[in-house]
Amino acid sequence: MPGSAVKIGPQPGDVSAAIDAYTARHEAAWIDLRRRIHRHPEPSGEESDTSELVRAHLAQHNIPAHIADRGVGVTAELLIGPNPENGPVIALRADIDALRMHDRKSVEYASTIDGCAHACGHDVHTTIMLAVSETLAKLNRLHEASIPSARIRLLFQAAEEICKGAQWMVDDGAMEGVDAILGIHVDPLITVGQIGVCYGPLTAHVDEVVIEIEGRGGHSARPHDTSDPVAAAAGLVTLLYQSIPRHIDARDPNVFTIGQIHGGTAPNVIPDQVRLNGTLRCVDVTVRNDIMGVIRSTCNHFGRLTGNQIEARFCNSLGSVRNAEAPARAFEDATRDALGGEAVEILTRPSMGGEDFAVYLDHAPGAQVRLGCAGGPDWPLLHSPVFDVDERVISIGTRVVTRAVLKLPEQDQTAEFQI
Repeated sequence: MPGSAVKIGPQPGDVSAAIDAYTARHEAAWIDLRRRIHRHPEPSGEESDTSELVRAHLAQHNIPAHIADRGVGVTAELLIGPNPENGPVIALRADIDALRMHDRKSVEYASTIDGCAHACGHDVHTTIMLAVSETLAKLNRLHEASIPSARIRLLFQAAEEICKGAQWMVDDGAMEGVDAILGIHVDPLITVGQIGVCYGPLTAHVDEVVIEIEGRGGHSARPHDTSDPVAAAAGLVTLLYQSIPRHIDARDPNVFTIGQIHGGTAPNVIPDQVRLNGTLRCVDVTVRNDIMGVIRSTCNHFGRLTGNQIEARFCNSLGSVRNAEAPARAFEDATRDALGGEAVEILTRPSMGGEDFAVYLDHAPGAQVRLGCAGGPDWPLLHSPVFDVDERVISIGTRVVTRAVLKLPEQDQTAEFQI
């Protein structure tokens, strides 16, 4: 028709350019958003203001979102591509909670909440996934015909630090129909601009260990009239630290640590009860079971030796994050496209930390990637009171995750998406 413009569909390179251009234009705004979240941290299970911030931000970009009935945690769904109803359901997860600890950084965006701080990077995770959401929404408006069809399920999860929020999401039905899930975590052991990609186990299986020692207490002047559970506790910790490495193959990663000792009410009284709390972290399930056996046996024998009753219990088990092939490959390919092949760091050894992202992997295959956030040598580590990130990680993470979302439907999913 005379005078009408002819539209030419954008090519894949145009989509990549659009991602990078949008990211460059909005990087400063996203940094401001991250700092706003950082100033106002909320501890696990109490993230009501953060949840409302997330919901409102998504609404600004025409993405309807829902805050869970418990008042914390946000879910939303974004349809992309020409035929989203027939595409895979891809979940994106960000954790939104902060730690109960002091922020001791000397920066203008330091926490304003005494005894609460985003010292694990969850403010960054939230910001990046909000940025990815609005980038995908913008791409869909401009390039709908040229991007893969998919339903993007957005999960802004509460209570990761107490390993409850992922199960809350699952209980609320957030994983129903999900074909794959992607997650992120900043990593101060990796330089900003580098992306750690892992195939297989990324984190350890974690169990809380509770050891209860019961015996005869008494006056501190007459320990010979008691079974002294305090002395038994001290000896038991040392014995367990010595025994486990002598029963388990040193080539199998594992860490057993006692972090709390509770007992007694006065300095001149030997209590009749002492409790030890710790964690057991393993990558291999067989090794985990073997170590549990060593702990139980050692407690039983040492109890008889010291005249105490000693019982070990294992609870609050959290599975290992094991990255599936297709989602991990989508992250690697996205990193190569966005940053170049030299930015990919293949992780071959799992972290011994725990992550409730593992809960989602019981319901769909997925992968979590490590975003380098260190701006120099000797960068403060996670859970440090001075932890911070090089804020370039926000735009870098957005560019990589957005590309990974678009690449995942193109992967050969036939085997990967079977649960």
